[in-house]
Formats: sequence, structure tokens, C-alpha cells
Amino acid sequence: MTLNTVQSQILKPIQTNTPGISSTPADLTKTFGDFLQNALDGVSAQEQNAHTMNDQYLLGNVDVSQVMIASEQAELGLQLTSQIRNKVIEAYQEIMRMQL
Repeated sequence: MTLNTVQSQILKPIQTNTPGISSTPADLTKTFGDFLQNALDGVSAQEQNAHTMNDQYLLGNVDVSQVMIASEQAELGLQLTSQIRNKVIEAYQEIMRMQL
């Protein structure tokens, strides 16, 4: 799975929203949930790809550079997911600290 494929899977829910059509909060929550699920599925697919490439390298079917590229893509995806999680937690904590 290429990086462009993963990016298109992650951005698919965002592109389906059309401006000018009002959405209910439930629709927006569902869309955000779909976005997160697609992002996590993309990271999981990158990790599986790295494992597959590693297995193929051990069998002598792929070059070490391909294994390293797949591993780095998986690592970067995991780091991005971790940073997004941290930002979401910070935003939630900030909202909880607000006085109404």
C-alpha cells in the first residue's frame, strides 16, 4: 500500500462533505469517527505492509531498501497518530478547564 493510497483513505470522509448542506451534530460526530477509523486502519495497513516486506526480505524476494522504506512509513504513521492523540487529549482537557 502506497502513501498516496493511505492518504486517500484518510481523506475520503472529508471529501464527501459538501459545503452548503447543514449537518447535524450526530452526522459530524459520525464523520469524525469515520475519519479516525480510516486513519487508524491506514496506520495498521502500513504496519502490516512493513511486516510483509520484512518476511519477503527474509525469503530473499525484496531488497533491503524496500523493507526500510516500508518500516519508515509505518513508523511515521504511528508517530503522526500518537501526536494527533496527544493533541486531542490536550484539546479535551482545555475544554474541561473552561468555565461556563
